[in-house]
Amino acid sequence: MFSEREVLEIAIRMEKNGEDEYRKAAGALTDPTLVASLEWMADEEHEHAKFFTALLEEMDARAKSHFGEELDATFLKDLIGGSSLSLKTVDFSEVEDITELLNIYIGFEEDSILFYEMITPMIDNLDTRFQVERIIAEERGHIKRLKELAYA
Repeated sequence: MFSEREVLEIAIRMEKNGEDEYRKAAGALTDPTLVASLEWMADEEHEHAKFFTALLEEMDARAKSHFGEELDATFLKDLIGGSSLSLKTVDFSEVEDITELLNIYIGFEEDSILFYEMITPMIDNLDTRFQVERIIAEERGHIKRLKELAYA
């Protein structure tokens, strides 16, 4: 079974991995537009990680669950088992061009949206739910920006 803590830790890890990947790519590129966009994306992921970290700290302070004591293990294992959910890093040596790299990042953003859409109905606190829905909207904006870069 997955506890609220484990779900939040997964969300934090996904966002931190996203931030790290975008910063690595930005550091390896020379095109100023791509670099600026990837740095912006990294900053966005950093803010998302801070939000989930604050939720985790709040949870520790109140010792009360928004998601319930445990989530169905099969449900989350199926969700996580079939996808990287941005939990792994990219082997840059195998990426052949910038479009391929941007498509990998689009997949990361899609994984994040999937995960957040799956957990949102389990969030009891309406303000927290609203904030997660805002993050979902931001992740969709990230996909749009990445697609613009990839197919420009």
